Amino acid sequence: MASLLHVLFLGGTGNISTSAVELLAARGHRISVLTRGKQPVPAGAHSLVADRHDEAALRRAIGDDWPDVVINFIGYTLEDVALDHALLAGRVRQYIFISTAMVYAKPHRHVPLTEDGPRGNPFSSYAQKKHTCEDWLWEKWRAEKFPVTIVRPSHTYGPHWIPNPVRSSSYTPIARLEHRQPIFVHNDGQGLWTLTAASDFAVGLAGLVGRDDALGEAFHITSDEVLTWNQIYAEVIRAAGVCDPKILKIPAEFICQICPPMTERLPADKAEPGVFDNAKIKRFVPEFECRKNFRAGIAESVAWFRADPARQALDPETDGIFSAVCAAWQAWSN
Repeated sequence: MASLLHVLFLGGTGNISTSAVELLAARGHRISVLTRGKQPVPAGAHSLVADRHDEAALRRAIGDDWPDVVINFIGYTLEDVALDHALLAGRVRQYIFISTAMVYAKPHRHVPLTEDGPRGNPFSSYAQKKHTCEDWLWEKWRAEKFPVTIVRPSHTYGPHWIPNPVRSSSYTPIARLEHRQPIFVHNDGQGLWTLTAASDFAVGLAGLVGRDDALGEAFHITSDEVLTWNQIYAEVIRAAGVCDPKILKIPAEFICQICPPMTERLPADKAEPGVFDNAKIKRFVPEFECRKNFRAGIAESVAWFRADPARQALDPETDGIFSAVCAAWQAWSN
């Protein structure tokens, strides 16, 4: 990257995006973050406040200060990306659309997954919408060279997350174990999964910013550390120092029968082997290397939650799913 750039984040305060904002700002780029103004933007970034679904409001927020690169972390529908195209075509050097590794075909036809592998997830409306966005953007690239780069994260976590199969953004699984309440793992817990620290993901993403040779390309950015779900839980328990944890091994089909929304999380995603070939991102971004293993990352997460009791509140949805599924399994198996 030969020059410093003005980079606009659409959404820059979330689990993944915050680390990317901080890294690009530390590298000297001028960073703007567009949000609804409900929370502060990361240090080193300029705040723009507008409704991202309102084109007129977006134009007013940007004014005459058009960015070189736009990174969209909050594009979920075709309407979202069509609005971005109408606003940005002919004005920006690069548009990075944050998609998801969930777009890959389920069940997986082969692993490790590569960026040119088949897409199509029949279990997840979220993945289907991202897939539609990707296809529309590819058409704009082919037809008019709209400067798109697509990035597909998988399960990426930060210090405010405790990874688990239900929802990772709370202390709930550890709180349940501390109170001798059960949690579950799907199937026998031997399924393979990849967890990527947000700080490592940020290095891969930052390396693509402003790259003309990354236009018209898709990348997944994940760790090479592959763990079973049993190993993931073992590291969580080790970091939390929980004694005699109660973890039930429950078939994914049973979990989804008791709690249908888990279909979007298990057969659509976490019950499939999450193993990725990262050769492409490493070829484009040689400095990309996942330096934080899960043992170190989960220790940071537990320390963050325990630094303030207010952070340890249960998430009602996550707690309810664990409770309902575990109770139903115990009743059935007895």
